[in-house]
Amino acid sequence: MSINVVTACKIKIYENFKMKKINEALEAATFRRLLNHLSNRTDVQNLDLMDLAGFCRNCLSRWYSEEAKKQGLNIDKDEARELIYGMPYEKWKGKFQLERNSLDIEKVMKKNEESNSD
Repeated sequence: MSINVVTACKIKIYENFKMKKINEALEAATFRRLLNHLSNRTDVQNLDLMDLAGFCRNCLSRWYSEEAKKQGLNIDKDEARELIYGMPYEKWKGKFQLERNSLDIEKVMKKNEESNSD
């Protein structure tokens, strides 16, 4: 017994749709784990992340806001930061951010200026 072409195409479309949904769920779960990890590692400063990885929590919040906008949602900078930091940004800064000298900040920002165009 053979499956007709239309049925085979429908099955393929369904399988592709299902795999896309599974992939999106895995990406979302991975992102939540990253945020959880960063929440637990408040000792890791944004400047250190920026220096080593070329992005920081602020970049994640900006990307989140930009992706929301592409979906027709308005999530402003402060809302996105609160989602990424797990608390209002100013509160996180007051509790966890260490003072850095302006030369260190400038050096890291300049290093990432060209490569962080995402």
